[in-house]
Amino acid sequence: MGRIVHFEIHVDDMERAEKFYGDVFGWTFEDWSEYAGMPYLGAVTGDEKEPGINGALMKRQSAPPELNQALNAYACTLGVENYDAVEAKILENGGKVAMPKYALPGMAWQGYYIDTEGNIFGLHQPDENAK
Repeated sequence: MGRIVHFEIHVDDMERAEKFYGDVFGWTFEDWSEYAGMPYLGAVTGDEKEPGINGALMKRQSAPPELNQALNAYACTLGVENYDAVEAKILENGGKVAMPKYALPGMAWQGYYIDTEGNIFGLHQPDENAK
């Protein structure tokens, strides 16, 4: 079985990305640059006892994605308890809307955003009343 166990977010500005993900989602970071041989910050995304995975911020090795180009990676979607509050934090911290909030009827609220480094990620708030 090929279960996802780690993710990497490619960034141009490590400090800016660390601030964005720390301020918006409360992630903490550990410097793993010595192991990776390049600027690399391990991202702790939550309590190990809860479902989810940890990942990293990695210094981008090529040109950043261009606006409106097709996604050429996996899009990570983050589960949240209060969609609107998290969206406000994203926008306050320099993120942008890629696809506005929409209902997955009877299941959840979903939407997509662009971080300060030009990467797309999703938000997902379970809600049986979404329509």
